Amino acid sequence: MPKEYRTIQEVAGPLMLVKGVENVTYNELGEIELQNGERRRCKVLEIDGGNALVQLFESSTGINLSNSRVRFLGRTMELGVSEDMLGRVFDGLGQPIDGGPEILPERRDDINGLPMNPAARNYPQEFIQTGVSAIDGLNTLVRGQKLPIFSASGLPHANLAAQIARQAKVRGTKDPFVVVFAAMGITFEESNFFIEDFKRTGAIDRTVLFINLANDPAIERIATPRMALTAAEYLAFEKNMHVLVILTDITNYADALREVSAARKEVPGRRGYPGYMYTDLASLYERAGRQKGKNGSITLIPILTMPEDDKTHPIPDLTGYITEGQIILSRELYRKGVTPPIDVLPSLSRLKDKGIGEGKTRADHANTMNQLFAAYARGKDAKELMVILGEAALTDIDKLYAKFADAFENEYVSQGYNTNRDIEETLSIGWKLLSILPRSELKRIKDEFLDKYYTGETV
Repeated sequence: MPKEYRTIQEVAGPLMLVKGVENVTYNELGEIELQNGERRRCKVLEIDGGNALVQLFESSTGINLSNSRVRFLGRTMELGVSEDMLGRVFDGLGQPIDGGPEILPERRDDINGLPMNPAARNYPQEFIQTGVSAIDGLNTLVRGQKLPIFSASGLPHANLAAQIARQAKVRGTKDPFVVVFAAMGITFEESNFFIEDFKRTGAIDRTVLFINLANDPAIERIATPRMALTAAEYLAFEKNMHVLVILTDITNYADALREVSAARKEVPGRRGYPGYMYTDLASLYERAGRQKGKNGSITLIPILTMPEDDKTHPIPDLTGYITEGQIILSRELYRKGVTPPIDVLPSLSRLKDKGIGEGKTRADHANTMNQLFAAYARGKDAKELMVILGEAALTDIDKLYAKFADAFENEYVSQGYNTNRDIEETLSIGWKLLSILPRSELKRIKDEFLDKYYTGETV
């Protein structure tokens, strides 16, 4: 039986100090029993000699210092894992909330896990088809990659997340592909949207959902992504599945981290976030990847809303350092009615060249991707010039580029949230748009591909 302590000294917000403890370790779980028999959970944040600072998972209301008892359970927070988790919805602490039975776990895993040893990693290389042209064609997602989506308040990142979760697949393989979806600090309405969307399309059968609502405790928000990644590690490296992990919204997670840090009276870093936020985010993101000798893989798409649309804010800034690129959503495109409003020019997938080409997508993919980027950039410049000087100031070729930029946004980027395009369709739309321009302008594409796919005028 764990030893009981009646030595609670003080309770301050979500924190509680217990004196005179023995053999208690960092991160250990505890249980507080109130006078009326009610039990609440807590976790050890700090040990100083015989003093333990613990954080409560539930509220501290009603805890009487003299009559409440604390027991430490001798283990860290764990998640019971099993293949039965697929198709189920859990709260941020791994308890089922879909009205179904409890999971009978195959085993219990520590949720803190370990970031993968770089020497044990395999290089990400297989193409993942998301069905979204702006990602597949221009900022390709590769199996084992960490590719965040930088959004902003009020932009439809939830729709894009649900679309990717629904449509993503690895081509040319019969290996099972599953999605682990973790939502942190979202509203009940958003939570309902995700659950109903997955049920409506049948995607729920290959999905594990962890939902932490905005009114749930901050400490639970910190545990939620770790629960999701623990489930993903089990499915990927024990059951040889290919797992896509979607975490939304990392900004809510970082705010919970700041809240806990402030309660502990730690010295704040940039914008009040703790100085160890980089390390903390890295301990999440680096659990994704491919391991040598294992068939399964974890691909990670963290979604974050940039406070004040500022990509130099600490959360997107640090995320950008740790991950391999970013997909950026644009408020300007959203106002124009482009869905999804992906701004392809500042977006980047650092591993895209590893997942495209002959045998993966198509031989002309790299050439057309570079040409589309170049043509769109020039088209946007032409449109800006048109705004300042008027259309009469543009050369005929610049007018074609401006026309291309509009068509590119309306036909290539804007596809709605229910259209699932395979890579061949995405590439053929790209060629159709490039045919607006004369062949002499397409300097980034080899002649053999132009001969095969180009249908415009040769000047």
